[in-house]
Amino acid sequence: MILGIDEIHKLVDEIKLLENLSERELINPEGAGIDLRLGKLLRLEGGGFLGIDERETPKGILVAEFDPVKRSSIIIKPGEYFLTESVEKFNMPLNLLAIVKPRTTLHRSGIITRVSVVDPGYSGTIHPAIFNAGPVSVEIELGARYVNAMFFEVKGRAASYRGQWQGGRIDTGGREKQI
Repeated sequence: MILGIDEIHKLVDEIKLLENLSERELINPEGAGIDLRLGKLLRLEGGGFLGIDERETPKGILVAEFDPVKRSSIIIKPGEYFLTESVEKFNMPLNLLAIVKPRTTLHRSGIITRVSVVDPGYSGTIHPAIFNAGPVSVEIELGARYVNAMFFEVKGRAASYRGQWQGGRIDTGGREKQI
């Protein structure tokens, strides 16, 4: 079952399901999910490795960061790929998971977004990837609503997220053993 806005707001108040929500999402949200804002844009540098027991991700280099006092934007050229970070922080209970999807303005502009599931027990920001697959440059303001999180109830027991991305870290910082 997908949680409605009233249930999401109740959990925001009771358990801080989401922190740093915009006033719009607290007062006048749309649909059955919550829009998240673009907080950081990171360019990837170096190499990556995914092995059976170890992994290493490219380093995330900060390109731009949202400042609520000053408006700024970034132009994403065709072929550019960035890792992003949401302004909002998740605090997922064991009975919920969130699925995050792009807002349609992105794909109407040629931007492909890759997002993962927010697992039960996860706490931290999320890091959707954006890629300009279109033929034109696209300007995006930092702080703009760019993805939408929908919350689903988990029936039965869920295993709490215990991965190394807990807390919202950006990259591995070198090769590491996977847990």
